[in-house]
Amino acid sequence: MTSRRPDSFDGLGYRGRDDPAYSGGYSGRSFNNSSSVDLQNWVTTPPDIPGSRNLHFGERTPQFEAAPAAPGAEDALPTAPPSEQLNRFAGFGIGLASLFTENVLAHPCIVFRRQCQVNYHARCYHLSPLTAVSVMYNVTKSQGPKALWKGMGSTFVVQGVTLGTEGIISECTPLPRELSHKWNPKQVIGHLVLKGLTCVVAMPFYSASLIETVQSEIIRDNPSILDCVKEGVGRVMGMGVPHSKRLLPLWGLMLPTVLHGVLHYVVSSTVQRLVLFLLRRKSPAKQPVDGSETVQTMLDAYFPELMASFVASLCADVLLYPLETVMHRLHIQGTRTIIDNTDLGFEVLPINTQYEGIRDCVNVIRREEGALGFYKGFGSIVVQYSLHAAVLQITKVIYSTLLQNA
Repeated sequence: MTSRRPDSFDGLGYRGRDDPAYSGGYSGRSFNNSSSVDLQNWVTTPPDIPGSRNLHFGERTPQFEAAPAAPGAEDALPTAPPSEQLNRFAGFGIGLASLFTENVLAHPCIVFRRQCQVNYHARCYHLSPLTAVSVMYNVTKSQGPKALWKGMGSTFVVQGVTLGTEGIISECTPLPRELSHKWNPKQVIGHLVLKGLTCVVAMPFYSASLIETVQSEIIRDNPSILDCVKEGVGRVMGMGVPHSKRLLPLWGLMLPTVLHGVLHYVVSSTVQRLVLFLLRRKSPAKQPVDGSETVQTMLDAYFPELMASFVASLCADVLLYPLETVMHRLHIQGTRTIIDNTDLGFEVLPINTQYEGIRDCVNVIRREEGALGFYKGFGSIVVQYSLHAAVLQITKVIYSTLLQNA
């Protein structure tokens, strides 16, 4: 078979590029002459292969050089906002820190507050945060760190049931889940009815969660998160753990539960909008000029809502504290619950009340424990919101430092 390779072929020294006998009348293609200017528009640069075209490993073929920028062009280009990603991350971190403080870090204060509210034996009312912290320390010392963190999983279950129920009812009924800026009395009434129905559906699960939070750690059997759901369904169906005859029916708990839930929402929403309006009116939005004003602008964007939510929750909890005490005592009655002794923190006590309803509970507390009996454990709420305020202030300082150093 005759070879088709030209006689003058010698590898890279192929003479056909320059020899007219082998070029066929076509001009050789070279990137060093002026004709390459027209070919650069459509000729593709071959891939860089280490070892070819006298390249070392890691080097690349020089591409077309860009034209030098005109003087002062960099100054005319708009610059991106500084630390935009850091601002978003810091805002998310601040909200997460506030959420963590409300639901996790403050849980020991919530547990001790509920134990004080249902303890009609207590001689020490713990109106001061100092006495509350002292007994909380004794309980932790005698029963371990888990003594004040019990029932935290069930509180998340109740929140999940509440949010799910509210969403389902709002989708299946014309009741509005949120109020627009142009609201009318009919929308407000429908919105409050939605909140009341949500409280009714979540009521048995709230009762089961309350029992888990106030039950002494000494007699607990390490319940799981689903026990709250099981106990709530059993309370509705009349099954589950046997209770005493003093257990109030769910329809008897409906009035204080719905009243507390709706009033808490009304007070917190009103105070939150009022505080947010005052904060934004006091410090209106400004266009940032330098780095310090940028930091202040971002702080004004994140912290007013957090502060408004903080003040709203504080006002609602303080104003409705007596009603919450009555509601918790009615929920815990007849459940054969044994709680810690809140006077010392080293013993346990049974709950054996015989209230006939909300009116009888109010009269008995006023007659036997006095007006301050409605505020038992109030010192723990001071500790809770002092801790929350400290976390907000610390995150604010960290946030300002990160933005200034960015």
